[in-house]
Amino acid sequence: MDYAGGFTEAVAGLADYESAGLEIVFVPEAYSFDAVSQLGFIAARTEQVQIASGILPIYSRTPALTAMTAAGLDFVSGGRFILGLGASGPQVIEGWHGVAYDAPLGRTRELIEICRMVWRRERLSYQGRYYHLPLEGGTGLGKPLKLINHPVRERIPIALAAIGPKNVALAAEMAEAWMPIFYLPDKAADVWGGAVAEGTAKRDAALGPLDVIAHAALAIGDGSDIMQLRDLGRPQLALYIGGMGARGRNFYNDLARRLGYEAEAKAIQDAYLDGRKAEAEALVPAELVERTSLIGPESYVAERIAAYREAGVTTLNVTPLAPTLQARIRLIEQVRALADAAG
Repeated sequence: MDYAGGFTEAVAGLADYESAGLEIVFVPEAYSFDAVSQLGFIAARTEQVQIASGILPIYSRTPALTAMTAAGLDFVSGGRFILGLGASGPQVIEGWHGVAYDAPLGRTRELIEICRMVWRRERLSYQGRYYHLPLEGGTGLGKPLKLINHPVRERIPIALAAIGPKNVALAAEMAEAWMPIFYLPDKAADVWGGAVAEGTAKRDAALGPLDVIAHAALAIGDGSDIMQLRDLGRPQLALYIGGMGARGRNFYNDLARRLGYEAEAKAIQDAYLDGRKAEAEALVPAELVERTSLIGPESYVAERIAAYREAGVTTLNVTPLAPTLQARIRLIEQVRALADAAG
């Protein structure tokens, strides 16, 4: 779901998307409207589709509030919520929330542990490196409380957005699902394979297999108008690789380098930070634009779905690109059929 606008209209079409084969819808949260109110709205307007935060930043809520929010959304949706979490970045966390961007790895681990304690209705006595519950010091009156309500599920699925090796290993170890960005199936094993294997080796079998959720824009057809839709991905790629951070502190730029685009990543960042955004967009490699999307003839889309599956992806998070609701529903039907045919 796009946080830029058209939310109510998009939700109105979700029932049709469900009928077409949609299984899950994600709502992001940046420095826009909050995701939680929108997820509650979707829960009230749908009956079967899973709803997921994609993502809630780990710094913007206390661990207990994150757990309460997830339990509340799982309640109003009848057990359909997935808690998507991520660290975001210093620009948003320190600039918008006014909170220090520190220890994302350690805080994520402790946050997950605390959430699961809350959902099990254990008394919240937790002494970690970053979180101390009840608070030490203060008035001294804090008590180890437990959640008043009985959650629909005592283990709400957690999806962790991660791209760095240590964070990816943490996702494979502790989360039900992992959400990478700019997932390039052809290079995924080289970039992330070691980290996934490291985390999987420590994974509790009770979590089940890791659900790998990859995003791709979707459009099917062989006309020039369809092929040009690939270029709609250039502004976002340029923004993240070039502008989401400073020189020397941009996680997405680092990822582009690890994907094999070192020179291009530097050029994109230099152009973007110098204010030459159109040039930065033009510098995004055509291969990256093409192969992180599902845009092209049906045979090409089928081939790319097979590549995603072979690389270990288990959930496709698609953004259907079409001018009308009916055309977008048709795209969902088509990609669902292609995914089913792929195995």
